[in-house]
Amino acid sequence: MDATLKKIAFGGGCHWCTEAIFQKIVGVVKVEQGYVASKAKHADYSEGVIVHYDRNKIFLKSLIEIHLHTHQSTSNHSMRNKYRSAIYYFDEKDKIEALETLKNLRPDFEKEIITKVLPFISFKSSREEIQNYYLKGPDKPFCQNFISPKLELLKKKFYTSLK
Repeated sequence: MDATLKKIAFGGGCHWCTEAIFQKIVGVVKVEQGYVASKAKHADYSEGVIVHYDRNKIFLKSLIEIHLHTHQSTSNHSMRNKYRSAIYYFDEKDKIEALETLKNLRPDFEKEIITKVLPFISFKSSREEIQNYYLKGPDKPFCQNFISPKLELLKKKFYTSLK
């Protein structure tokens, strides 16, 4: 594997939304959509993505910032089991960087960030027919109502990070 390629996993809202966001980012070479599990009380699978990225083209802290601003990272709503707000790390260095980034981004938000930093334990891919959901049907009602507004926010706030 190329030494500049890294991976990190994110959970937030619907994995269709999260997948569509990261597919638009410079330096992201692959997005795997599915269900991520960690350990202990977070061992159940929750919707998420694994983002494979080139660290020479985008920094982990930038990916985390994009993630926090494109899902409800301050809302501890009743569906958090299915849609866990999380950053799943693959190594200790990324854990430390993720925790530091969350701390540094705290002033950007009115409410407390609820996003957890958790070890990546396991992943199950979504079935093929729902992968690349937005790319396959951007005119679908779900895409228009939920994904397109997030992509508009992405264009406005993170335009320098877009492909």
